[in-house]
Amino acid sequence: MLYGGIEAGGTKFVCAVADEKLQIKEKISIATTDPQTTFKQVFAFFDRYPIEALGIGSFGPIGIQPDQENYGHILATPKEGWAGVDFLGQMKQRYKVPTAWTTDVNAAAFGEIKRGAAKGRHSCIYLTIGTGIGGGVVINDEVFEGISHPEIGHLYIKRAAEDTYQGTCPYHKDCLEGLAAGPSLEARTGIKGEELPLDHPIWDLQANYLAQALMSYTLILAPEIIILGGGVMNQDHLLKKIQQQFSELMAGYMETPKAEDYIVRWGLPNESGLIGALLLAQREREY
Repeated sequence: MLYGGIEAGGTKFVCAVADEKLQIKEKISIATTDPQTTFKQVFAFFDRYPIEALGIGSFGPIGIQPDQENYGHILATPKEGWAGVDFLGQMKQRYKVPTAWTTDVNAAAFGEIKRGAAKGRHSCIYLTIGTGIGGGVVINDEVFEGISHPEIGHLYIKRAAEDTYQGTCPYHKDCLEGLAAGPSLEARTGIKGEELPLDHPIWDLQANYLAQALMSYTLILAPEIIILGGGVMNQDHLLKKIQQQFSELMAGYMETPKAEDYIVRWGLPNESGLIGALLLAQREREY
């Protein structure tokens, strides 16, 4: 039995086929160009395998309500040419198999709770911090979705008094993504994030904004663990600053595990979403 998984990002699609033990047999990375070209390459990959279920974690926002016309579509994305694309419909038309459909960060959260840093827990939040900020939520072992999927990267936070940066988010300017995603580091300093000195004051500001968001997530959803991934989190010192500021902001109000055990780095670096998509495919087949 073979399962297919797609982690569909705005930069690349990572596709894989795995066996019943979820051992990956083949994996491929495809540049996200225009939809026609991208899907042609996706089909060429999966056409070679008799997959029995498919899991898709897609960049968003996406339509997730089966009774709505936009179900399975990519919605108001800034990715040129992709807004309104019926992603799920094209895949289901090509492959008549059970198919799981969610966001890339929800898939990553599911991968982390089953095989990564949240293994053994029943709830978690996964936050990816890179070019943008996106988050996935698992509660009671289920990917959380309501009228839409969580968009916790666009939470508003309290801006520091000395921070005059307008923010990079094209929709909200100074939401969490606008103030703390990767591009904000270079925009404020003129230096790429990976080249910034460890003692640069921007890291304290970055940590404060992220810690504020994690505090809000904790107070609202009370997950068992919070997992941070993405390119910005390659900075070891940043994680420690976030943990410290989180503890200071919480001020002992709510009992949580120690910050170093509660806020952790991803356990499946760069593979959380793909592993999650395969796991969701397997579960969809079992249903």
